Amino acid sequence: MDYNVLFWFVPAASLLALTFAWYFYRQMKKESEGTERMAYIAEAVRKGAMAYLKQQYKVVTIVFVSLALIFAIMAYVFKIQNEWVPFAFLTGGLFSGLSGFLGMKTATYASARTANAARSSMNSGLRMAFRSGAVMGLVVVGLGLLDISVWYLILDSFIPADINDTGMKLCIITTTMLTFGMGASTQALFARVGGGIYTKAADVGADLVGKTEYNIPEDDPRNPATIADNVGDNVGDVAGMGADLYESYCGSILSSAALGAAAFAADGSAMQTKAVFAPMLIAAIGIVLSIIGIFSVRTKENADIKSLIGALSRGTNLSSLLIVAATFAILYMLGIENWIGLSLAVVVGLLVGIVIGRSTEYYTSQSYAPTRKVSEAGKTGPATVIISGMGLGMLSTAIPVLSVVVGIILSYLLATGFELGAEHVSLGLYGIAIASVGMLSTLGITLATDAYGPIADNAGGNAEMSGLEPEVRRRTDALDSLGNTTAATGKGFAIGSAALTALALLASYIEEIRIALERTNPDVLINGKPLMSANIVDFMHYYDVTLMNPMVLCGIFVGAMMSFLFCGLTMNAVGRAAQKMVAEVRRQFSEIKGILEGKTEPDYSRCVEISTRGAQQEMILPSLLAIAAPILTGVVLGVPGVIGLLIGSLSSGFLLAVFLANAGGAWDNAKKYVEEGNFGGKGSDTHKATVVGDTVGDPCKDTSGPSLNILIKLMSMVAIVMAGLTLAFNLIG
Repeated sequence: MDYNVLFWFVPAASLLALTFAWYFYRQMKKESEGTERMAYIAEAVRKGAMAYLKQQYKVVTIVFVSLALIFAIMAYVFKIQNEWVPFAFLTGGLFSGLSGFLGMKTATYASARTANAARSSMNSGLRMAFRSGAVMGLVVVGLGLLDISVWYLILDSFIPADINDTGMKLCIITTTMLTFGMGASTQALFARVGGGIYTKAADVGADLVGKTEYNIPEDDPRNPATIADNVGDNVGDVAGMGADLYESYCGSILSSAALGAAAFAADGSAMQTKAVFAPMLIAAIGIVLSIIGIFSVRTKENADIKSLIGALSRGTNLSSLLIVAATFAILYMLGIENWIGLSLAVVVGLLVGIVIGRSTEYYTSQSYAPTRKVSEAGKTGPATVIISGMGLGMLSTAIPVLSVVVGIILSYLLATGFELGAEHVSLGLYGIAIASVGMLSTLGITLATDAYGPIADNAGGNAEMSGLEPEVRRRTDALDSLGNTTAATGKGFAIGSAALTALALLASYIEEIRIALERTNPDVLINGKPLMSANIVDFMHYYDVTLMNPMVLCGIFVGAMMSFLFCGLTMNAVGRAAQKMVAEVRRQFSEIKGILEGKTEPDYSRCVEISTRGAQQEMILPSLLAIAAPILTGVVLGVPGVIGLLIGSLSSGFLLAVFLANAGGAWDNAKKYVEEGNFGGKGSDTHKATVVGDTVGDPCKDTSGPSLNILIKLMSMVAIVMAGLTLAFNLIG
């Protein structure tokens, strides 16, 4: 089969994903929002979410235009940058933002409809929330592959083939395509940080005052912060998450393509092209199989949490099993070297993702002992809840780290045929990169299970505020509890894929250095070899990338510091915004008569305004710091320092992200377990203690933790884009 013909399956699959996303959206819109009160609440949340995104995109647009102008000056004035970078950067940001916007728009329309569907049955509510979440999943993978395929066609048309080195063209194309990943990562970080600050400021304010001080239920319409809390679920866990996983998805495919171009450069253009197409085709078939998995998700009435998890797992497991068979078929049809080993590397990536997901489920679901022990710790007060949750989070890092380590080793060895020589390093790294593609190949359905969570959460809020019958609230609570677990699992999955992708991006950085040198100093010898003949090990020797080089060591320390500095900034940002929210909620309870009696409606808009302003002000510094760190490190410490920075941020960021996500998820579900009637139930001292634990965990799992996986990839992307500047000007390295 002609592999060039196979490529057209990539844009076709992207259009198929977008078609089904439109279909699920239209099916959802046909359903009723329920009562007039339910529609009113949904409209208030929708308006608040759209108003926030409008303000966020104004800020982000200014940042993007400024950065694009800088890239244009570097490319067209100083000639140290690829001239396509400014345009690729803008399209990456555009599609990332669009993914989040479309997903959030769907979620804000779906929440009331999910609550209304739950009035008839549990299965109806699950189906409505899940298929609405599937819109997010399919939009992300559809737009991602569409962006990739269009850029490949554009660059393939405009970049002329080098008659002396035919392998050079694909190396330039793939490294150039990597640069639109910086745009996606930049937009994703603003979306995650801003959305995380927004939602947690509202959530903390609503819980600390409403639950602990006034003993009113969650999502009670008397709480002034309730609408802001529901808005936050959408801007943080839907829009932010969509932008986040868009850049993860694209980053894994593009880094694999870049490493494939480098690894097979000496084998002729045909084999090199096959290696570039392989990750795209695996992702494309993953879309088709994700759609099949989506249609397989259903459950029975009166299902418990384990049954609900099983219903969602059925779809993801089916898609995963089918992608294994499809991968073998794709790589065989391509005729790629060592297709069996590379296919097994994809399987390894899938297995690592499953292990991380199951580990996260075990440590964060109230169906298992660890989270129940956190609940029990509430019997002795908030302090022991916090201690227990922190210990759980630390312990939970072991399995994800070990699984990633095993995954890296196995995928490397499988790709090289169990060879460890320097000449096989590029091929081994290609195996690691394609393993990350395997992990994210079924993102269409994996993200659907993640986006389902905030929709179910908002449905529960709508049911409570609308005064629906207790049975409906029981069903939405069950769906919401499931959503907490799927969200935690999704975050674990995202950070696991980030670890593999960031490692691949680190290798891609070396390839970008090669391209930059070709543009500025083509006659340089790398470890005694011509530039295009040198492998990654040669570059390591040339730049003295060893632990004995102080530039590398300094870079590692700075990179490790960045994870903690970033978390400190985002945690404090949530704290400051939450303080304002707490003060406002207390003010309204004390000054506006009749709120607690349900005779007067609170001033919801004031709380929405506080969260919006706080998020807009606080998201800028952490996001710009993530962009500035690789640039400044490169200017001061050169290439060795940048490599050290990326290693340090990857190692510390991965561990810290897993710890924060799992500790936060456990604290949240520990509270839910008590609210189900255990250890005294709602209103008990144990419940109040677990509410405090949940409040501490909120910024951990929804702001700082999920932002870290973007941080480590964004710094890699910035380093790649700024490779030309690092080579042209550095003080020490």
